Amino acid sequence: MMPRGTRTATPEDSTAAPTSTPISAPISTAAAAHAPAASGPDDAEPDASAPDASAPRPISRSALVLILTAAFMVVLDFSIVNVALPSVQHELGFSTSAVQWVVTAYAITFGGLLILGGRTADLFGRRRMFVAGLLVFTAASLSGGLAHDQVLLIASRAVQGVGGALVAPSALSLITTGFPAGPRRNRALGMYGATASIGFVAGQVLGGVLVEFTSWRAVFLVNVPVGVAAVLLAPRLLARSEASGGKRRMDVGGAVLITVSVAALVYAVSQTAALGWTDPRVLGALLLSAGTAIALYALERRHPDPLIRTDLLRRHPGLRKAASMNLLLGLWNGGEMIVLSLYFQQVLHESPLVTGLAIAPQGVIGFTAGLSGASLARRIGVGRVLVLTSGLAAAGFLILSRLPAAGGYSPLFAAVMIVGFGTAGTAFGTMVTASHEAADDEQGLVGGVLNTGRQVGAAIGAALLPAISQAADAGGRVGGATGDRDAMLTAAAAAALASLLAWRSRNPAPRHLEAR
Repeated sequence: MMPRGTRTATPEDSTAAPTSTPISAPISTAAAAHAPAASGPDDAEPDASAPDASAPRPISRSALVLILTAAFMVVLDFSIVNVALPSVQHELGFSTSAVQWVVTAYAITFGGLLILGGRTADLFGRRRMFVAGLLVFTAASLSGGLAHDQVLLIASRAVQGVGGALVAPSALSLITTGFPAGPRRNRALGMYGATASIGFVAGQVLGGVLVEFTSWRAVFLVNVPVGVAAVLLAPRLLARSEASGGKRRMDVGGAVLITVSVAALVYAVSQTAALGWTDPRVLGALLLSAGTAIALYALERRHPDPLIRTDLLRRHPGLRKAASMNLLLGLWNGGEMIVLSLYFQQVLHESPLVTGLAIAPQGVIGFTAGLSGASLARRIGVGRVLVLTSGLAAAGFLILSRLPAAGGYSPLFAAVMIVGFGTAGTAFGTMVTASHEAADDEQGLVGGVLNTGRQVGAAIGAALLPAISQAADAGGRVGGATGDRDAMLTAAAAAALASLLAWRSRNPAPRHLEAR
């Protein structure tokens, strides 16, 4: 068996059946040949000329299923809790403004710690941090499900975000370094994107079912048996990698600064709908985010072993493009889900369960897009996939901008399937584009940057699109049909901008990655 970082393509790579579903993107064999050797504890690479029996074996199907299940659980948690908020508010006595902290607390810690979580996976071991994240996430889910007061529930959600920030980039880098560049990795990435798409929408449906037939506590407790099983299976299914001989230090100062900067930004944009852009708390958070970002840049330029290399985006134009597109994707996807949910419940007066079922086709078609992403990339290239899929998302939103103000189910709602295909296809393309140039010891960091872009975009979208809906609606109520139409137009503009960005910088990846 050849080491992961030096394995070359074989005919099997072009013909193997899909074997998995994760979160990363291929590293081109050309880029890998010139990339620096991995030096993180998970990724010590032996000499290619001397095969090492102790080198980690390629990821098995069972391992991929495990990683996908963990990723599904984290993605599911984004949307499943939203459905339970009214019940949580009633039982625990939250005020209307305070109950939003059940969502915001998770968003701040998850978004703020993603980059740090990715780097710790590079330095201290991908499997180790994956399991640690699962333990934290599962324990916090149990605590949240058993909470009987507001403080414990909000604290549990914050800790859940910490666990998710460890799981997401660790899973990404486990996949990226577990497959050679090419079709097999692309298929794995496509399946990860498919799992994420179905998980986000499944949260709406499952949350409605659990709240309607059991209790809001079930939306937290459902994670516990899944998390425990994943923790027990991880040592059996995921290859163990040893620390390298080189000494790597954690950049504590950089870790603190990047966490504060991103967390402050997520807080600011998530609170604008309730407080307004001119509120001193929002402005203060924005200034804190900008100030710590500047301090981070200055520190990382001088640090001997920086958390984030200051030339990362300059050296990896694919990552720069993918992160920008992911921010736009997060904006349209995060805002759309809230606006459509309010539209179905407040304008059409549907139940949470019916609302979830109406939106579910978006996830189902997104799942299909993820499964077909690698095949489509082979035919037309990853760059054109990004242009096409983000353009389809824009077209779907343009159709949804004609939402009816009354009546039952309209054929127009089928446009969510176009949006779902475009969103999942764009997510797949950005993952492939982001990581193909990166060395193994940067894959966790790349995953953290990519996920952070999407999380910040989702926070902006969750604040911006409902605000547009509210401002445009004559009655001043979020969910009015007129306002929802304007919100869908805004989402269409974001998707169109992503398509333009993909068009202007299409085909950044080596052609052999796309056509092989």
